[in-house]
Amino acid sequence: QVQLVESGGGLVQAGDSLRLSCVASGRTFSSYVMGWFRQAPGKEREFVAVIGRTGGNTNYADSVKGRFTVSRDNVKNTVYLQMNSLKVEDTAVYYCAAGAYTSTRSQMYDYWGQGTQVTVSS
Repeated sequence: QVQLVESGGGLVQAGDSLRLSCVASGRTFSSYVMGWFRQAPGKEREFVAVIGRTGGNTNYADSVKGRFTVSRDNVKNTVYLQMNSLKVEDTAVYYCAAGAYTSTRSQMYDYWGQGTQVTVSS
């Protein structure tokens, strides 16, 4: 069992940066692949980024590639999402998730955080 708690969201202007954090409980954090997803109002949840167990394998949605960076600290049981050059269309609730497989599909993740709101104004 893993419990995930996201933080770091907020209201920013287009072009600004934010860093989201997701802290996991338990001693098995390093055994999980960690993903970031987001859901905008009226839209389906979509994949943002994923990072492998040791941090050496990452993948990004095309919409955030080159602007967002996912990283993890297995000592601190934390995964991060550094978001630069934010756009209005990045506005969404951002969720972190833990799973066994490196996947862009939300169905492949077993544990989810409660989400943190990111709002980007023009």
